[in-house]
Amino acid sequence: MTWAIPLAALDFDEAETRAVLGVLENKWLTMGPVTERFERAFASAVGARHAVAVSNGTAALHLACRALDIGPGDEVVLPSLTFVATANAVVSCGATPVFADIASDDDWTISADDIERRMNERTAAIVVMHYGGYPCDMEAVLAVARRHGVPVIEDCAHAPLARLDGRAVGTFGAVGCFSFYTNKNLAVGEGGMLVTDDEALARRARLMRCHGMSSTCADRHGGAPPLYDVVELGSNYRLDELRAAIGLAQLDKLARGNERRARLMKRYRGLLAGVEGARLPFAGPRGEPAYHICPVLLDEDVDRQGVIEALRGCGIQTSVHYTPVHLFGYYRERFGTRRGTLPRTEAVAARELTLPLHPRLKTLEVNVVVQALARALGARRRMPLREHEVVA
Repeated sequence: MTWAIPLAALDFDEAETRAVLGVLENKWLTMGPVTERFERAFASAVGARHAVAVSNGTAALHLACRALDIGPGDEVVLPSLTFVATANAVVSCGATPVFADIASDDDWTISADDIERRMNERTAAIVVMHYGGYPCDMEAVLAVARRHGVPVIEDCAHAPLARLDGRAVGTFGAVGCFSFYTNKNLAVGEGGMLVTDDEALARRARLMRCHGMSSTCADRHGGAPPLYDVVELGSNYRLDELRAAIGLAQLDKLARGNERRARLMKRYRGLLAGVEGARLPFAGPRGEPAYHICPVLLDEDVDRQGVIEALRGCGIQTSVHYTPVHLFGYYRERFGTRRGTLPRTEAVAARELTLPLHPRLKTLEVNVVVQALARALGARRRMPLREHEVVA
């Protein structure tokens, strides 16, 4: 389907084209010098000592868990209001996910108080996710982590260059993990990055992303001995030169793109203040968000699916971020998670609707989206039950 106003759109131009052509002309495609340049540039941008480029954000999360020796018998406390990859990475290491609630119906990031309630002697780590590009309360989360002596992994898939007190998210915990999926603020199609200040952890992540081999193909192409050792159980999580080149071009646009997103969100907030039936969360966000998505909270009496269909009829694409992970069939069946255990998460997830947001979105298009939403909300309210229709 061709959308009049898509949910997300690539901010690509001749810079990305030139970057890809440069790699093709050089005739080296797999991980090599362009990837190394991307790593250095990204580490500098976020203020981390080390950056390890990988094939996607899930790979970054998985490597972070493995590099921290998370495995069978361990528990990891993490949010349920996130993309399933956050939890899948934990489970892929053999550990058990323990889901914590969000802070409030305005702050949809993980609650430090609920993390504390779920800690025990088996807890090996805490994973936070900076939902929508809005930073978590890292001071409170790190205080819990210090009391229990466990590391913090930051899922920054939504939050490249988001900052708290002038410091980029992803650099507060032991490891920060970023996604460069096609709808992200920095998009290469498929790709990710792991950042850390821990040299040993970075070294181990580099080994594990390339089969645990002591030298890479690029090393041997550059003159290293042809024989190598395998010193770690690894995977093929390499990023290729084409996507690294696109990443460098996108990194140059990232701060400007985030600023554009911020202006568009200010417009949304002003217009939605006059719309009955929906409101924006994060009324007083911490630090400097990255504004990855525009999530709205619908009133309880609103038929969300009806609103989605009404906007679709206007050519406006929407989405839902997210179905809580603990309610997915696999997690219910394997770990016994159930509805009712995370009341704030479940209440918000049932009413969340994501509106279009990206740097190429026009200010007038924001007006069109909000006008269409207002019309849909007026027509798509659930009829209240009459007393004899109430079911226990």
